[in-house]
Amino acid sequence: MSDGNFNRALLPSTPYASGVKMGKQQMRAKAVTVFLNTIKEKFPTLSDEELQDLVDSFRSKL
Repeated sequence: MSDGNFNRALLPSTPYASGVKMGKQQMRAKAVTVFLNTIKEKFPTLSDEELQDLVDSFRSKL
């Protein structure tokens, strides 16, 4: 009886899952960048600390 590892070793590798993860990460990075630029444009009087707090809050909600 096989434990499953032997059978998985015979299957071809599928890069689909890693590609999906990388695409999601790239979209998150773009979303944070766009959010930061929009906030800077709409609220130019925000301090750097307040801006960073907003970005951190946005990033945690993604």
